[in-house]
Formats: sequence, C-alpha cells, structure tokens
Amino acid sequence: MAGLLVLMGSGETSPTMVEIHRAAARTLRPGARAVLLDTPYAFQENHADISARAHRYFARSVGLDVDVAAGITGADWVFSGPGSPTYALERWTGSGVAGDLRARIRAREGVTVLASAAACTAGLATVPVYEIYKVGAEPHWREGLGLLEPLGLRAVLIPHFDNAEGGTHDTRFCYLGERRLSRMERELPPGTAVLGLDEHTALVIDLESESVRVAGRGGLTVRRPGSQAFLPAGTATDLAGLRRLAEGAADAPAPPPPSPDRREAPAEATLEESIRTCEELFRAAAARPEPVAAAQAVLDLETEIVKWAADTEEDSGGVEQAREVLRLLIARLGELASAETRRSRSLPCLVEALLALRGELRAQGRYDVADALRAALSRGGITIEDTPGGPRWAPAP
Repeated sequence: MAGLLVLMGSGETSPTMVEIHRAAARTLRPGARAVLLDTPYAFQENHADISARAHRYFARSVGLDVDVAAGITGADWVFSGPGSPTYALERWTGSGVAGDLRARIRAREGVTVLASAAACTAGLATVPVYEIYKVGAEPHWREGLGLLEPLGLRAVLIPHFDNAEGGTHDTRFCYLGERRLSRMERELPPGTAVLGLDEHTALVIDLESESVRVAGRGGLTVRRPGSQAFLPAGTATDLAGLRRLAEGAADAPAPPPPSPDRREAPAEATLEESIRTCEELFRAAAARPEPVAAAQAVLDLETEIVKWAADTEEDSGGVEQAREVLRLLIARLGELASAETRRSRSLPCLVEALLALRGELRAQGRYDVADALRAALSRGGITIEDTPGGPRWAPAP
C-alpha cells in the first residue's frame, strides 16, 4: 500500500473533491481500516451531525466505510478536517495522536488526508484562526505538528488561501488578510516558507515515489519574504522541486500542456457557482416567459443542495444560502404561474373580439386588412380555421 499525504485547502466533503478522495482510496488494500478524526470540531454542539454527514459522504461518494475515532492506531486511511486548529493540536498533543501522525509520515505508510483546520496544523507552525479572526487576538503563531519536516519542507501550511467571503474586507490566507499575514511572516524562523492552498484544491504527495501534484480548482502558492511562486492545478513536480521552491532556489515549474489524446475531466462547480447559474437560468426563463424552463432551474438548484448536503464546513453557510435562494425562486415561480394563468384566462376574450373584428372587415369587403389581422394572430401563436359554422381558433402546437 502506497504512502500518501493529501492536504486540502477546503471542500473536503463536497462534490469538488470526490475524485481526489477516490484516487487516494484506490491505493488501499481490500479491507483497509479507515478512521475519521473528529477532534477539530469535537467541541461543537453539532459534532455528531458533522460526523454523520462525513460518514455518509465517504460511504456514498468514495466507497469508504469510515469509523469515527479519537485515535489512529492500526488505521490504513486517516482523515481529519474542519474545526479549530488549536483545539485539535492541544488534544492531539495530550493524547499521543500528534506523535502517531508524525510516525506515519516518517514511515511513509498509509493514506493521511488533512483538510481545512487539520491541514493548518501540518507545518512547523499553525495559524490560530479562531483566536485571531473571531476573537480578536493579536496575530501570532502556535506550534504545529511538524508533519512536513520529515519530508524536508521547512514550511507552514495555510488553507483557504484564496478565500473571498469577506467581500469588502480581506479574508484571504485563511481569514488573515495581507496585513496580518505579512506581520506574522516576520515572526517565522528564518528560511520558513508559507505553503498556501486555495479552496477546493489539494496537494497530493506520494511518500514512496516523492512525486507531488496539485489537483482541484485553484493552486498552491509557495511564498517567501519578497517573492512567491504559484503552482496551478494540474502541476506535477516532486518533493525535491517543492523543497527548492520553499528555499527560494528555483522557479515554479510550468504546468504540463494538455494531452491531445486525453482530456481532463472538467472541474466540478462550487455550490456558489451553481447557485448563480440556476438564478441566471431562472431569470432568463421568466423573462421569455417559459414557466417549464424556470421550474427546471428550481429543480436543478434543489439537486445541487442535495449534492452538497454532506459538506461539513460550517463557516461558509453555503447550503443554507442555497436554500434561501431556492425558497425565493419557488415564490417567483408561483408569481410567474399566476401571471400565466391570468394571461390564459384573458386570451379567449381577446381572440374572440379580434375574430369578430375580422368578420366585420370581411363583411365590408376589406379582405386585405382581414387577412393581415389573421396573419398577426398566427404570428402570435393562434391558428384560425374558417368553417361553414364560423371561424374556429386554437393555440398553435
């Protein structure tokens, strides 16, 4: 069984990362033991619900039967994700899990997947994001797990590197922003690099072959004082190359050109992108108006909500936002249907009045005007059949 270290910037239990999880799971032996470390979010009142959603995600989407546990002894696959980095560090250090994680990496055995808060602990120092961003503590570092040092990487890892939730204020770099990160970088030991992982992006390190690849939707930023290199998704290198980047001794490798005989699967849309797409489709359908197409946009959004229901990242609130949009579109769909009903009720009165006018024109011998009126009704979707008993009309098929 190959040894893998997979670090994720976010989206660890969302549709965007399914293929990365599946690729890691394919390296496991039959009957492998899979463990989910719930420590980072164990302090939350809804921790049991988060674990249940993660369990369903890995079972249904990845094909892994995962045990929720506080320890990793005997585990072939280990996963840990959202929550508080510092809460996890304190408990892992006190329980021995920190040492067990370091031993896995040193031995280069098993699959270790750390995402979001858990990924934040992987380097020699950790961002105490809750304390700084939510409580208002002065920017500072906490000691990290040191999982990267056995790989020759003197670095800290920062997930959510391209976060843009702040809108009017800078929430990049795991909610630190440029001002605070620049200040904190000056406090790092000399020669320490910052590895910034974008959201819905993974850094996959094969511990046996030492191959490295960036996968997902964003990229990996290797940042040093005064310079930085960016490795977009699709970039392949090795640990030696990543070490040189972290030491400032090399430029970022160019991503490989697309192979003419092998197309990459399109990146899975994020929930935010899907919400925008469904809203745009709905607005376009309502403007035409096409109630059936508008209803389909509502159904598409509901499908996306179901797909993302297992996402365990609580801070983004994306699923709740999608539900709010869904309720709004359903209300607008009702308004659209009501307007169509009013139009359908008034249509017979309008057509009958125009047919009566056409009859008068014909009786007056003004056939050219009568024919023009019939043509106008036809363009409006009304077919007319002249019969011995008088004209009959119907909406065009």
